[in-house]
Amino acid sequence: MNKRFIATKPEELASSDEMLSRSGLEFMQDMLAGKLAGPPIGITLNYWPESVADGEVVFVGAPLFAHTNPMGTVHGGWYGTVLDSCMACAVMTRVPKGSVYTTLEYKISILRSIPIGMQVRATGRVQHSGRSTGVAEGEIRGIDDGKLYATGTTTCIIMKMA
Repeated sequence: MNKRFIATKPEELASSDEMLSRSGLEFMQDMLAGKLAGPPIGITLNYWPESVADGEVVFVGAPLFAHTNPMGTVHGGWYGTVLDSCMACAVMTRVPKGSVYTTLEYKISILRSIPIGMQVRATGRVQHSGRSTGVAEGEIRGIDDGKLYATGTTTCIIMKMA
């Protein structure tokens, strides 16, 4: 998937019926393939999905000047949002058809500042997926330098809807 498949209008997002008719893995695969639009937050924060597998989702992106704090460094919210996305979407790949998920809590640790404009890869991996909860870990690494910039963990709640 690339940036052109990200939703720019509400009607481009998948409907509830479209979401519930697929497993979470099918949903994420269809989004990656461009059959379903990606989330608009990707436009705002300049990141998008790169790969989807059972229990693992990878996003790539680069923070821009618009994502800096008053000190001119990348705002912690950028790290948190990208990590929340890759970790929670990894959990989503384990959500059965007819169910949904949402982040219950997440924690991040910023290890070093990402230079503005530098391409990074955020990888989320499931550690546990059960009937009602999913737990995942994530990391942000520089694509060119391989350095670890941030880590995170999340707990998601899984809810049967149909």
